[in-house]
Amino acid sequence: MALLAAVLHALFGALQKGRHDPWLSRAAIDANYGIIAAPFALFVVPWPEPHMWPIFAGAVGIHAVYKVLQAMTYTRGAYTVVYPVVRGTAPAFTVLGAGLVFGEHFAPGQWIGLGILLTGIFGLALWNLRHVEVDRHSLGPALGFAVATGAMVALYTTYDAYGIRATADPFTFLAWFFMLDGIFIPMVTRRRWREIPPSEVLPLLKRGVLGAFVAYFSFGSIMLATRLDKVGEAAVLRETSVVFAALIGWLVLGEKVGPRRMALMALIAIGAVTMEWTG
Repeated sequence: MALLAAVLHALFGALQKGRHDPWLSRAAIDANYGIIAAPFALFVVPWPEPHMWPIFAGAVGIHAVYKVLQAMTYTRGAYTVVYPVVRGTAPAFTVLGAGLVFGEHFAPGQWIGLGILLTGIFGLALWNLRHVEVDRHSLGPALGFAVATGAMVALYTTYDAYGIRATADPFTFLAWFFMLDGIFIPMVTRRRWREIPPSEVLPLLKRGVLGAFVAYFSFGSIMLATRLDKVGEAAVLRETSVVFAALIGWLVLGEKVGPRRMALMALIAIGAVTMEWTG
């Protein structure tokens, strides 16, 4: 499930970073997955227990901050530059959060794997600062926002893992989360829709539908994985998505990756796999 989430999250990030404004891409995705989830939340899955409402409120608030930071990151940096920093920073914070919240402990080999992963992250960040020419004027802020976004990924992963464990039926959490989470960004970006050419509305909505189903399987997979196994291990293994992101950025978005950056991204993935297999 974590590996499935890795592949799909890389695709999800590329959908948001594609040819459209990242704010509008995210709004289209959120609106679609909120609308599609509504009948399942209201009529199919069991209704949430009373203690779940404050948990949902916290989850929606955390994801709102995460989405704003993510959009600010994507508007300032190339996808293959900022995505590895976002996804690579997240597991370091998640491991610490899982230790505090769930009391998870890790073997020595797992800490070595985390060290390999962090080496890849910081090496990639330093290489980008020195060599990348795309969006050079905004690269520094983009990397700063990327680290902040990674911290929010860790926060929502830990918090949502707590939430999906707090309800009897995990699909209740998923259906209601998607329905409630689909409101914020469409409301924030409603004025931006007036600025796009009419010819772009339909392609953007199609991207939103595709992104909605990718989000269901990506987020749903990682949440179910955190319910079944350690939160830290699942979160780290998901960050092999940086390799898939590099391939998508190269093949789909036409961004140059290069052997050195590919090697550093692979180092991040090797660290994640090492942490999983030495557990």
